Amino acid sequence: MGAAMSAFSAQAQAAHLSRPASGVIAALFCGYLAVGLPLPVMPLFIHQQLGFSNVIVGLVIGIQFVATVFTRGYAGQLTDRFGGKRVALQGAAVSTLAALLYLIAALPDFTSLTRLTLIITGRLMAGLGESQFVTGCVAWSIASVGPQRAGISMSWTGIAMFAALSIGAPIGMVLYQHAGLAAAMIACLVAPLLAALIAVNATRYVSPGGVRLPFYRVVGRIWREGGGLMLQGVGLSGLTAFASLYFAAHHWGNAGWVMTAFGIGFIAVRLCFGHLPDRIGGYRVAACSLGIEALGQILLWSAPGQTLALSGALITGLGCALIFPALGVEALKRVPPANRGSAMGAFVAFLDIAYGVSGPLAGVIAGHFGYAAVYLTGAICALVGVLLALTSRPVTLNQ
Repeated sequence: MGAAMSAFSAQAQAAHLSRPASGVIAALFCGYLAVGLPLPVMPLFIHQQLGFSNVIVGLVIGIQFVATVFTRGYAGQLTDRFGGKRVALQGAAVSTLAALLYLIAALPDFTSLTRLTLIITGRLMAGLGESQFVTGCVAWSIASVGPQRAGISMSWTGIAMFAALSIGAPIGMVLYQHAGLAAAMIACLVAPLLAALIAVNATRYVSPGGVRLPFYRVVGRIWREGGGLMLQGVGLSGLTAFASLYFAAHHWGNAGWVMTAFGIGFIAVRLCFGHLPDRIGGYRVAACSLGIEALGQILLWSAPGQTLALSGALITGLGCALIFPALGVEALKRVPPANRGSAMGAFVAFLDIAYGVSGPLAGVIAGHFGYAAVYLTGAICALVGVLLALTSRPVTLNQ
């Protein structure tokens, strides 16, 4: 039995690829479209059509990430036990149910409060689905290349996710403006179904076995890396939740292109420099990247027109690009091989916390100081992240 397991492990190790499995990346892209499509749509629908306040907008957008925080541990432990493919498929199924709730909320037969309740329930379901889908795909991708290429793996999974955001956001806006919320939500429904179809036919890659730490101990080992990721997420949260309202308040057009500008900068850096965390260390890359993000947020805060505001979104994307893989590489070094799924679940949970807290907080800040102040807050948080990265010490990779 032991010899058979050793042979199986050797076979799994030999199956490692030089690049993440294309089927995993394609599935992640399609599934994450369900996150990108509603991003510019929901704030406008809730605020302008349903008539709710900025604080309610922030709460509704942020509540999805509350759901992910409380389910990342479950998703990570499930991934450690059964592999990323199964968890990704399970997440895609839940995301489909969330889109159905959005679609029902688009029907005009209900009151504004009922429609808001449906959207909130859908956001909670979407958070549960995203938690499993993303954790499963990220761990699945890392298993396909092995721990020595974890940085490039996370770079490619991030490319897939933010390509989906940059493409899905303007598509969602166009559908919403020309055909209504229902059309945008139908697209949101199709995306996870397509992801599941691709994932079912993709190769399953095996992660190492061994002793597993309890989830709370995993969190205790990676809190510094997670904290840096959380501080980075404040700026991105401001873009996703309030960019469309920020542009509308200034009577600027092209709000749907904010996430596209962000995504262009993000993807360009990951394509050109995605190898850097594996080669020169994650903390140095993270400190530099957080500084660039702060610059982009400052430009958004001070922008006198939409051109500079879009430039700020682009620079924010340049800065955010390598923070996840840079800090993620360092987080993986701090846990046993059998805990890599849990480590990724815990690591991403810090980003979920940033989104869950930043949405309502940004709504309060926008209500008292204007939308621009949201981006000044993002800049300050990114600068604190620079200090955290500079004071962190690397450890040796756990094989």
